[in-house]
Amino acid sequence: MGLFDKIFSGLSKTRNNLVELEELFQDYAPDNEDFYDDLEELLVLSDVGAVTAAKVVQSMRKLTWERRFRKGHEAREGLVEILSKLLSAGDTSLKLETKPSVILMVGVNGVGKTTTIGKLANQLIQDGKKVLLCAGDTFRAAAAEQLGIWAERSGADIVRHEEGSDPAAVVFDSLTAAKARGVDTVIVDTAGRLHNKANLMNELGKIRRIIDRELPGADVETLMVLDATTGQNGLIQAREFMNTASLTGIVLTKLDGTAKGGIVFAIANDLGLPVKYVGVGEGMDDLIPFDAVNYVEALFK
Repeated sequence: MGLFDKIFSGLSKTRNNLVELEELFQDYAPDNEDFYDDLEELLVLSDVGAVTAAKVVQSMRKLTWERRFRKGHEAREGLVEILSKLLSAGDTSLKLETKPSVILMVGVNGVGKTTTIGKLANQLIQDGKKVLLCAGDTFRAAAAEQLGIWAERSGADIVRHEEGSDPAAVVFDSLTAAKARGVDTVIVDTAGRLHNKANLMNELGKIRRIIDRELPGADVETLMVLDATTGQNGLIQAREFMNTASLTGIVLTKLDGTAKGGIVFAIANDLGLPVKYVGVGEGMDDLIPFDAVNYVEALFK
């Protein structure tokens, strides 16, 4: 199955939610106010978000006037163009040019962070990279063991300490090992929950300072893993992580289990962050590099 086919399949529930859009365009009339009201409502139902949906409709009005749309297929193509442009919030590729470089993975518990790390490690290794996993989530029971399973599956090295150890110490040892072993990329797992939010954010800040101190000038991607099924709640989580963790992108997981695939538009519009990967299944190859045009085409095909 090709990348587009996987995205198309993964977005089936969201696409079903947008079936009414096709009917909307069949009855399209550029001066019909009901069209714009219905369009906004359908976008909100797909979890595009109220603010983003209003922006899309405003852009739709403007484009309709500029291009003198008269037929439904013209308006439909205009909407696809608007949504594709909205998703162009930044570079969706990973910048990992230094050796070693670091991918710092953050996100609350239960979003699929460990699984995502394993899949990402597998992709990098398939590309010829030497990868080391850092078991920096020392607070969640069996987190290191789960990461160890993914290290074995993917062929990555792993550095881990006992449960309850200082995460910063694990990160320090991982970076030291990476330099000694000629590792290309270190992927750091982090805690998703501590006793309170302040402690969690302080821990992430400490980890980032160690990376900057031990690998000055290194490329660091800080990716937040978001569960697509949480919808707008995911945006609240992302805002909490943004200031502390200096996010460079989003990985959207469980896209195959939700009708809320429109959340990617809210992420791009509200946070200004690129979605870099989407997860569309449980398989090792079901973490897909994000492509805005493919994503929108899969929604409307």
